[in-house]
Parts: sequence; C-alpha cells; structure tokens
Amino acid sequence: QGRVVESGGGLVEPGGSLRLSCAASGFDSGYYDVSWYRQAPGKERDLVATITRSDPFYIDSVKGRFTISRDYAKNTFYLQMNSLKPEDTAVYYCNARLIGTGDDFWGQGTQVTVSS
Repeated sequence: QGRVVESGGGLVEPGGSLRLSCAASGFDSGYYDVSWYRQAPGKERDLVATITRSDPFYIDSVKGRFTISRDYAKNTFYLQMNSLKPEDTAVYYCNARLIGTGDDFWGQGTQVTVSS
C-alpha cells in the first residue's frame, strides 16, 4: 500500500526559510505527479505548487519564493520556501497522484507558522 510521509515545518520569522520533505513508499518514483497544498485556518485546502513531467506550476503568491523539486533516487519530493510571509501560515500537505489510475496519496500535514 502506497503512502507519503511529510517532515519539516515549524515556526519561522518573516523572511525566513523552511524546507518540507515528503517521502513516498509503496510505489515507484517517476510513476506519480507531486504537489503541495496548504490549508489556512477557516479556509479550504488550496494547491500551492505541482510538478509533473513538464514545467512546475506555482500559484502567483509563491512564485519566486517557493521551489518544488523531487529526488527520483530517494523517492522523495520537497518544497523549499524562502522569504516566508505571515500569510504563508497554514498546514501544508504533500500529495502524490499515480499516473494512469489517478489515485491520490496524502501526507499527514505539517504546520508552518510565520510570525515574529
């Protein structure tokens, strides 16, 4: 059974950086597309960034600050977050979607808090 497990997150001051990691298991690297979502208090879960076999996609509010990447050898993907702002505060979730079946696997979520 496939699963993805997140790590990273925490409390950081405005302007700081964090890196989130998501380790996949139970399915082979390269057979899924990867995305990061976030959910702020009282709001819906929204897409932040995604990477398929083409160019990565970012929502406008994180362009130039966040970078999504993946390491095929480690079957792990990442979200590097720089120049963090208070409005980036949310629970962040990683998602792996199997190519072909469309099955989704979600991480457990990790809290990112940007505050002075």
